[in-house]
Amino acid sequence: MQINRRMVLAGMGGAALAHGPLRAFATTSAQIGDYEFVSVSDGNLVLPRSFFFDGLPQEDLAQALAPFDLPLDQLEPPCNLTLLRDAERVVLFDAGSGPAFMPSAGVLLDSLEAVGVAPEAVTDVIFTHGHPDHLWGVLDDFDDLVFPNASYHMGQVEWDYWRDPATVDTIGAARAAFAAGAARRLEAIEDRVSHFSDGEEVLPGITAQASFGHTPGHMSFVVGGSEALMIGGDAIGNHHLAFARPGWASGSDQDPELGAQTRERLLDRLSHEQMLLMGFHLPNGGLGRVERDGDSYRFLGTEQ
Repeated sequence: MQINRRMVLAGMGGAALAHGPLRAFATTSAQIGDYEFVSVSDGNLVLPRSFFFDGLPQEDLAQALAPFDLPLDQLEPPCNLTLLRDAERVVLFDAGSGPAFMPSAGVLLDSLEAVGVAPEAVTDVIFTHGHPDHLWGVLDDFDDLVFPNASYHMGQVEWDYWRDPATVDTIGAARAAFAAGAARRLEAIEDRVSHFSDGEEVLPGITAQASFGHTPGHMSFVVGGSEALMIGGDAIGNHHLAFARPGWASGSDQDPELGAQTRERLLDRLSHEQMLLMGFHLPNGGLGRVERDGDSYRFLGTEQ
């Protein structure tokens, strides 16, 4: 059975393509000041190649993809959540897919157990945005909160977008399931969520950075001071093109033009300031630095 873009956006595609046992693991970590960062896996997505590459100039695309040995039918981007620990808090950035999105994802709780973190120990969940692989994991199979003792934090613009009853009718048929699923989960945490805007401190040492485009209110976060790390969410995704052709539109962005502008701005800052980046769908656990290479960039994993 072949998967298509509409099936993926409706959250059905993984069932058709899931194969092999799911893996749960923590892949990489960093220490900045008093903050310990750990990349914890939620598995991976299974997406048709066309989801990323349709509509792009084919000759230039082939040149950009030449360094990668990519399959012809589908890609399996990893899902890397950032766990932050200090003396007072256990903070999770995003909540993963949970049991209802794709069979190839949803292993976050096993990954947290591997690093000694119980769901009850999580003090805060900070969302980059409301797509299923970032939000749907707040509820389990019985619609109970997975992180029952946590406070939740989401940007005001993003919250308003997914809580607007009109979104399900305006987001497009392919993403309507995203809107319905987000609305139900946000309603479940409504009495324990706080909101923030660009430039505000979400928690001590954690500052929100507007990175709109992937979704209307997508947020990234900078943690630390003179030495810092950026949690980028999906603002910089699909590493095959995001660094080599940052100005190209991405089919995964709800506003492709704005998403490209945001990507170029973040990459320029990351390379200029030599700030660590933790990317949700980037390889090697998502942790690395960005290096400018002429008019493009390179992602250097922490092992380099």
